[in-house]
Amino acid sequence: MSQPRRRYLTTPIYYASGEPHIGHAYTNLLADTLARYYRQTGADVRFLTGTDEHGQKMQEAADRRGVTPRELADEMAGRFKAAWHELEVSFDRFIRTTEAEHVAVVQAFFQQLWDRGQIYSDLYRGWYCVHDERYWTDKDLGPGQTCPDCSRPVREVEEKNYFFRMSDYQERLVRHIHETPDWIVPTVRRNEILGFLQQPLEDLSVSRPKTRLTWGVTLPFDDEHVSYVWVDALINYLTASGAIDPSQPAERQGFTDPAAGWWPADLHIMGKDIITTHAVYWPTLLMAVGLPVPRQILAHGWWVTHGPAQADRSGMQQPSKMSKSLGNVVDPLELREQLGTDAVRWFLIREMPTGDDAAFTPERFLVRYGELANVLGNLASRVVAMVGKFREGVVPGGPDRGLAREIADTVDAMESAMDAYRVHEAFGAAMDLARQANGYVEAREPWAQAKDPTQADALNETLASLVRALAVLCAVFQPVVPAKMAELAGSLGLDRIPSIQESLEIPLAGRSLTKGPPLFPRADLAG
Repeated sequence: MSQPRRRYLTTPIYYASGEPHIGHAYTNLLADTLARYYRQTGADVRFLTGTDEHGQKMQEAADRRGVTPRELADEMAGRFKAAWHELEVSFDRFIRTTEAEHVAVVQAFFQQLWDRGQIYSDLYRGWYCVHDERYWTDKDLGPGQTCPDCSRPVREVEEKNYFFRMSDYQERLVRHIHETPDWIVPTVRRNEILGFLQQPLEDLSVSRPKTRLTWGVTLPFDDEHVSYVWVDALINYLTASGAIDPSQPAERQGFTDPAAGWWPADLHIMGKDIITTHAVYWPTLLMAVGLPVPRQILAHGWWVTHGPAQADRSGMQQPSKMSKSLGNVVDPLELREQLGTDAVRWFLIREMPTGDDAAFTPERFLVRYGELANVLGNLASRVVAMVGKFREGVVPGGPDRGLAREIADTVDAMESAMDAYRVHEAFGAAMDLARQANGYVEAREPWAQAKDPTQADALNETLASLVRALAVLCAVFQPVVPAKMAELAGSLGLDRIPSIQESLEIPLAGRSLTKGPPLFPRADLAG
């Protein structure tokens, strides 16, 4: 196993103008699965998520609903937090950008930029997309003067803005990417960023005038301007790290002590559509204030669907990103109502190769549920039943290493896959161990051993080895299906889910097993 250490993991903070959907859920469940795995290895973990609550889009959404931006933010933050609780997301910190602590850190960060001469004022004239809260030039625009990202109409604006000298850090950023090949994963995203950086990097507008937008963090050096929402949002990672104490003088705020708090983050996790802000804007801003950049960035793919609007020339339906504007978003909480929380967690983590796109269909959802029910659930039911039938429900003594090689190979494969963020492969290896244990049952034929008095020791070894395999499976599956593994631990006479190392060593002989309902009822598949 890897040596335990501190791990600071983050998801994006989700814009509080819309409901949680499958894309949000996947990002948080990917982070949660990693966080739970790291805790299993003994690491000290800080897992951050939250909501992004400032900006023009938020202000206009509140106006349409006839509420204040703060009222909308409060409502939506509550919905996101509730969704993550229902999906068993084990975050350590839920941050809101309207928190007083965060506002103070944003202002301290801007003051550092200002004091270091990294910000200047200038007049901006061009096009603005409210939905993406981004400026565009004439050459950027899509057909009919639309945003090149979201295809919505843009507005022409002319206003004073403050700009960050991002262009000064282009060479340094490119050098860092080349010197740290695994800083951005997967490689395809790293190459995208390097391709983006082949063009001259422009300075970044980091403010909005209050004449147009009041719902934001006021700049400490100009009370007529608020922070650009993306800069405000990115700084949340720093706020939650505790590295900056805005109540202290600048020289003691953590800017000169990067070891303070949890900074730098070990892993920023996000969808591939926001990789540029995290791999270009954010690291250059950190460089500008003298703080280290995050250790690694993981950009995952999109959940896609098939629809007539995306049909190609042959009439074949091509996948398109799920989005609210297309009306094809899947609600993860609705999926949860069908087969349970752990079924949703398993599908999302097992189905999407980390970094690639994946499609949601009801058929694939049932196929993945079938793995749980027919392989893992079936193994648990038959092993507990056989111990109950042949040994009065008590785990027999004797050797329990009949599957030792398969277990060791699985733990090694999982560690290697998790270290490479190939999370779907890691749990594919875990499911393979369950398949091998089912094969062990067929090969050993404990029902035949039970009929032959001379095979008593062999039967004890068979049953003890299978219970050991279940204990290991309980540990290795915990990061992705925690509620069901807690049930399995109870059936095995354990007071909690063991860590992976504990599952290999914990004494099992003499424990009383308890038969409960099926972990993953097959009858629900018809629902």
